[in-house]
Amino acid sequence: MTRLSVTARIALLAIALALVSNLALVGFVWQQIHDDAVGALRRNTLEQSDALVAVWRGGGMPALTQAIEVARAPGDESLILAVIDRSGRRIAGIGPDRVTIESDGTSFQIGRAGTSAPWSERDAGYAIRTIGANRLISGRLLDDWEQEQRDLEGALALAVLLSLALGIGGGLVVARYVGRRLNGVASVIEGVADGDLSRRVVTLTGSGDPFDRLASQLNAMLDKVERLMGELRLVTDSLAHDLRSPLSRLRSKTEGAVLMEDPMQREAALGGLIAETDIVMRMLTTLIEISRAESISRDRFSPVDPAELIEEIAELYAPVVEDAGMRMIVALDARPPALLLHRELISQAVTNLADNALRHGAGGGSITLRVSAGAGEVRLQVEDHGPGIAAEDRAQALRRFGRLDSARTTPGAGLGLTLIEAVARLHGGRFELGDNAPGLIAAIVLPA
Repeated sequence: MTRLSVTARIALLAIALALVSNLALVGFVWQQIHDDAVGALRRNTLEQSDALVAVWRGGGMPALTQAIEVARAPGDESLILAVIDRSGRRIAGIGPDRVTIESDGTSFQIGRAGTSAPWSERDAGYAIRTIGANRLISGRLLDDWEQEQRDLEGALALAVLLSLALGIGGGLVVARYVGRRLNGVASVIEGVADGDLSRRVVTLTGSGDPFDRLASQLNAMLDKVERLMGELRLVTDSLAHDLRSPLSRLRSKTEGAVLMEDPMQREAALGGLIAETDIVMRMLTTLIEISRAESISRDRFSPVDPAELIEEIAELYAPVVEDAGMRMIVALDARPPALLLHRELISQAVTNLADNALRHGAGGGSITLRVSAGAGEVRLQVEDHGPGIAAEDRAQALRRFGRLDSARTTPGAGLGLTLIEAVARLHGGRFELGDNAPGLIAAIVLPA
């Protein structure tokens, strides 16, 4: 059995909804008009009956007979105004020769009022009132009313057919619209499955409807996938390149240590092996930390006072900085309110910046940890007075395994700043490098 496509099912659903809603509306309108028409006929009949009873009470049968004659319009064959005896035989007025339905009081009813034509063939709405020894029947045949009902039903049936046609047209339009939007998304997914990560959904209307949200979320996901795939290629290439040197040195030193007979020389060689192994381990550990920083959940964030955090890090690093012959300065330009942060990662990022400033800014005199706020942002800055990084080299410094020529002679893997940038991005912020004239300003900018 062939299943209908999604667009066909959407079209049928739209048609069904249009038909059902219009049928419900037509049924409601018909019932309201029917009830109003019956109510109006009932009110008119009972009012006429009350008026004639009042005439009878004031003037007796002669006055009632005269009132009946006056009430009859020329050519009106549907009016029933008659006085009948206890057996139902008409003794005055107009209407059936014999009334077969016995009724007392002021009740209104619809049915066949007599046994002779035309009263036995057509329905009438009438009321029967007792007047002395006789009864008064007043009402009207329902010919005109029924004709109006048939005309109304024909108009409503035409409205249903029109609504069905409009429902079909609307369903096809909706199905085409939905199909076009879904086909745009499907074509992008197919392109990505074929390896083209540059494809994006471009049919955004800016209305914020579910299709727009789906397209924007898909585009954001593809942006992240493309970035991660690019970084994965970069990491793979860079890791293979940067691990080659330490592993070659590790192999060379291992072979040398094996061939050495002097225990002191062997011990020194083994110490070099440990240092080379530490470099490799540090590279792999930093890569793991970057991945962890990029994937950690925000439900692990907690309120952190930025100024208090900077003061704690400064207190921790002050002895190390003093031992290096430098000064640690804490500059609190502002004391912003607590922010939702991952305390461990932010502390690690600022500590890494302080460690870089200590290592590369040696001889610069001082290291400054600064907190400032403004324009809806909070800045955690580490400033040194070392050689700094030229503006044209800062993008390279932020790439994974990106090491400047001036840093090639120092131990490291070129991953420290990448880790800090990942932490800033996790918090919805950014990482900036600036000129301290002389020296470097490294700032983690967080949204306030």
